[in-house]
Amino acid sequence: MGITINTGDTVPVFSQLIEQIKSAVSNGDLSPGDALPSVRQLANDLNLNHNTVAKAYKHLIRDSVIVSKGYRGTFIHTDAQANCNFDINTVVTSKLGETIQALRNTGATDSEIRIAFGAVMKNKSDSGA
Repeated sequence: MGITINTGDTVPVFSQLIEQIKSAVSNGDLSPGDALPSVRQLANDLNLNHNTVAKAYKHLIRDSVIVSKGYRGTFIHTDAQANCNFDINTVVTSKLGETIQALRNTGATDSEIRIAFGAVMKNKSDSGA
């Protein structure tokens, strides 16, 4: 697997890693069941902090592009190719847009929505989530 990281790029390193793994799956360079290097091994190979690679793997697991099998390793998910097109940011943006429009329809101002959003996010982070 040929991953090249450009530390001078404005795109965060973990995002570059995610996109390159998704691209390798989409192009057929990685197939379902193929093993990926461990977090530590890939971090060493790319001269990256292992937390950066772990973050990328966590996002790929969340999106069902890869699957962790504990001590046996990390592998390409059986549905990886279909899941490569999933973009959580698009989903979040769409849902937030719908919610904001519904709140505006009730008469809430943008300022009130921002304040409420900040309060909800603060309460969420205070509860440890």
